[in-house]
Amino acid sequence: MILRSVASRATGATELPAGTEPGGPARKPPARERSVQPAVLRAIELMLQRYSEPITLSALASEVYVSPFHFSRIFAKATGVTPGRFLTAVRLFEAKRLLLTSPLTVSDIVCSVGYSSVGTFTSRFLRAVGMTPTEYRKPEVGELLVAHSANFQRLPSLRSLRDAGGAHASPEPGSGQLTVRLRMPKNAMPAKVLVGVFADAVPQSGPVACGGLADARSADLTIDGVPEGDWTVIAMADHGALRGRQGGPAFTIATERAAVTRFGRAEVAMRLSPRSLTDPPVAITLAPRQTPAVRPAAAAEHSRLRAVA
Repeated sequence: MILRSVASRATGATELPAGTEPGGPARKPPARERSVQPAVLRAIELMLQRYSEPITLSALASEVYVSPFHFSRIFAKATGVTPGRFLTAVRLFEAKRLLLTSPLTVSDIVCSVGYSSVGTFTSRFLRAVGMTPTEYRKPEVGELLVAHSANFQRLPSLRSLRDAGGAHASPEPGSGQLTVRLRMPKNAMPAKVLVGVFADAVPQSGPVACGGLADARSADLTIDGVPEGDWTVIAMADHGALRGRQGGPAFTIATERAAVTRFGRAEVAMRLSPRSLTDPPVAITLAPRQTPAVRPAAAAEHSRLRAVA
């Protein structure tokens, strides 16, 4: 835990209880989280508190007093991913955050997020993200960062998104069209919205296609150039910190699946809500990849990427 404390001091961050917003009151669980089994919520809290330590599936299951088989089943049902993938998402998210916000060396960051080998981490990071940890520190990466976790949310300006153009998109733009029907919470203020189409349920690199809206309430958004395939669609809306303090949510998200055919048109309805503890943290950049050759291997490598236990 020493390096994690060093990381907090380097970024000026404060260690917060799981799910607590900085400078705000204790977090109130969203409605969709209240139906989740306590064992799953406790396991996620343990991951968020101890991601810098070696953690095994058996140890987590033992901590929450269920068998490993039952734990894996109820965890995947609640979060959509396995415990191992969720822990990997937490560790990679923290690594990206530290790369962008702290002066720590790459080797210190690697150790502070639970990995034991700088070389192995760098290789896997490159394949999953599309650039090395050192390249990830370039200014344009942070400027075009899209991120959500319990206490770290970022959406770039829509002007930045337009200026980025299609650099983040699939190397072979598709012919499909996806209409996203966005529905905001009743008490939410207008928001800056980004909707991305991803190959992975927990993406580590940019979308194959995306679109955005400014000052949006419930609205429809059409995204062109979507490749053929089955995709994960993630919507994120920034309602503003001041608006959040006035009673409505400051940041809302939604995730759905969508199938798009060649030259086809598809629709998906997305009801945004405040982030739940069961949502894996996501951090991707819309900046161009530094190493185009790794793009085809990224999705396959991410499926193999597992945290060091």
